[in-house]
Amino acid sequence: MTRAVIVLTQDTERQKAARWAAQLPPGTRVEFKAPKRSLPQNDRMWAMLTDLASQVKWHGLRLTADDWKLIFLDALKRELRMVPNLDGNGFVSLGRSSSDLSKAEMTDLIDLISAFGANRGVVFHDGVQE
Repeated sequence: MTRAVIVLTQDTERQKAARWAAQLPPGTRVEFKAPKRSLPQNDRMWAMLTDLASQVKWHGLRLTADDWKLIFLDALKRELRMVPNLDGNGFVSLGRSSSDLSKAEMTDLIDLISAFGANRGVVFHDGVQE
């Protein structure tokens, strides 16, 4: 087995995980993670980022929803990694992925977007006004 994932939602998954663990060779890495973000959280994040993109300029520039996502992920993680691009005339930011966020991290990200937008008068159309 090179890689396997089990989401522990019922006793059957817990039993299966225990059976697998008992059969693993020494040195096998087992990793536990918090539940991943939910689809409703993801939908809300993109709705909010789209509203920001249409209503807010950042330092005089109109940014895309993808651009805003990178800005907020950086603010959430406080981690900036850049490398030279392939032709050597600029840099590429090595971004993080929102798909790797836990539910709690995604809640923090949505709260950050909401607070930022509220300070700038953004009207969010995600169905949940803060």
